[in-house]
Amino acid sequence: MSGTGAGLEGSVSVRLETAAGRVRAVSVQVRRPAAARALCGRAPDEAMRLVPLLFSLCGTAQSLAALEALEDALGLDARTHATARVLLAEAETATNHAWQVLMDWPTRLGEAPQPRELAGLRAAAAAIHPALYPARDELRPGGGLLRPDRAALTAAVAALREGVERAVFAAPVPTDAADLERWAEAGETGAARLMQRVLAPGMAGFGACGVPALEPHPARWFGERLSADAAFSERPRQDGAPAHTGPLARQSTHPLVAALLSRHGSGLAAHAAARLVELAGLAERLTRWADRLEDADPAPDTGNARCGAGSGAVETARGRLAHWLRLQDGRIADCRIVAPTEWNFAADGPLARGLTGAVADGALAGRAALLVGALDPCVAPAITIQDED
Repeated sequence: MSGTGAGLEGSVSVRLETAAGRVRAVSVQVRRPAAARALCGRAPDEAMRLVPLLFSLCGTAQSLAALEALEDALGLDARTHATARVLLAEAETATNHAWQVLMDWPTRLGEAPQPRELAGLRAAAAAIHPALYPARDELRPGGGLLRPDRAALTAAVAALREGVERAVFAAPVPTDAADLERWAEAGETGAARLMQRVLAPGMAGFGACGVPALEPHPARWFGERLSADAAFSERPRQDGAPAHTGPLARQSTHPLVAALLSRHGSGLAAHAAARLVELAGLAERLTRWADRLEDADPAPDTGNARCGAGSGAVETARGRLAHWLRLQDGRIADCRIVAPTEWNFAADGPLARGLTGAVADGALAGRAALLVGALDPCVAPAITIQDED
């Protein structure tokens, strides 16, 4: 689940009503402050300074989505910065996955979390920012001074690879379902022991439902819907229906994840495996993107007298995030955001569908908490169970 308390970013309330040994009804409510409103009335540069302060968990991804939307509205071409921005987003995704695996998963097992290991991974990921933008101007509309430090990037990626291999896997990374079962059975790390738990009968398929994955729609797809309907921010739909987003949606074709989906459906085992697959492939992805980097100079001053509308979309640890905004007289007149939490915790989304009809026994609360954590809200969750009997 999320790494903070209710705080600024709100909460998710999950209420389960049980009767005759089953979950008969599920109510999911997402409450969050209207952070997008805080950007309205502000000039682009001012807004970009504020975004990472408004969103503590995915500050980089939120900033990149807002930046892309601003550049779209201003007609700025920032394609020379696209690769560097993917690296920044991937680094943040890694630290969010690591928080889940090293802090939340041990707690689910009654074990001690691993803050020292997490701190090492966070430090390695943080080194990527100055290794790309030495002036720390990566959020400048149109792009800042991009001067990749190859040695620093190589060192950061190596530290991330070593930290993940030691703390998460402590063994060769599983490549198929049989490997995964052997690795989980050996139980050398907290991640392996959590995987062993969710592969057990009655657990692997818990939460499986027929909600489809959110497609990797381009930013414009989101922008068209956000601009046309403010309610899309809170109740997004794909083809008129709910969808799920996040590691499982992105990794559904990976052989290991696909095997679990075929065997157990979109339940706990597939969700956990998808997160591990993303962590396992992190260093290779970062290296691939780093090899494509080229220098780029800062964009010219944009001024404050432009009008227009634009949209941006970024993949985060929790799923696809999108921003839309409208500029008027050089200031943000309107801003709308749809985050992964709104998809995964919709009233009829994957959590609600996955819990409906579940066996209501003494272990229900623990299983439900695992499913909430797998879908990973960006706000603090709370689960209550009401037995109608």
